[in-house]
Amino acid sequence: MQTPDPATVLEELLTHRYSCRAFLPTPVPRSTIERILGIAQRTASWCNAQPWQVYLFSGTATERLRAALYAHVQAERASGAPSHYDYDGPREYLGVYLQRRRECGLQLYSSLGIGRADKAGAERQALENFRFFGAPHLALITCAESLRTYGAIDCGAYVANFLLAAEALGVASIAQAALGSQSDFLRTHLVLPPERRVICGISFGYADQAHPANAFRTRRATLAEAVTWLDA
Repeated sequence: MQTPDPATVLEELLTHRYSCRAFLPTPVPRSTIERILGIAQRTASWCNAQPWQVYLFSGTATERLRAALYAHVQAERASGAPSHYDYDGPREYLGVYLQRRRECGLQLYSSLGIGRADKAGAERQALENFRFFGAPHLALITCAESLRTYGAIDCGAYVANFLLAAEALGVASIAQAALGSQSDFLRTHLVLPPERRVICGISFGYADQAHPANAFRTRRATLAEAVTWLDA
């Protein structure tokens, strides 16, 4: 049997990977996690700064953070207190970006039987972010404050490679910007140095294939929508 060329392998990984929103409790072997981390560590970065610092949660550490963070966010929302990101999020979604965001949300809620008017159901699902969707592991990605925007960009590349490495090893994952909204809580929980800034989290483990939240796939824009060619 002919071995697929590297571009085909990469394309298949990108095609089959999806954001898992329901995990089995089964832990991933330490050797597999180390291989994912080792592959992601090869990520290119500006001046080879490698600005990411990863906090990897497993076992009781995951459960302790899950319980504490979920309770904190519930109390925060009940009180109306604002959350805080270390990096500015989108100011607003307009045009095609709003359309894509809505399409993704409608696909998720439809798969779970959450109607447009079901605000309580939508809130329950949003809170699942802070339970890590039941994942047994969390990788919290942080960056040195001094590296600012381009350090964060490098960390984004690291996240993408982590997701692909996980997919290649049969591990499901989801990158969660929502965890960045709890940067103050996470900094206190972990006693992070003041110069560390929270980028996002990656929840990972083995997918619960029977869960309806894992049944849909998002669409990708065509090249004609995403690329402007300049040949002359």
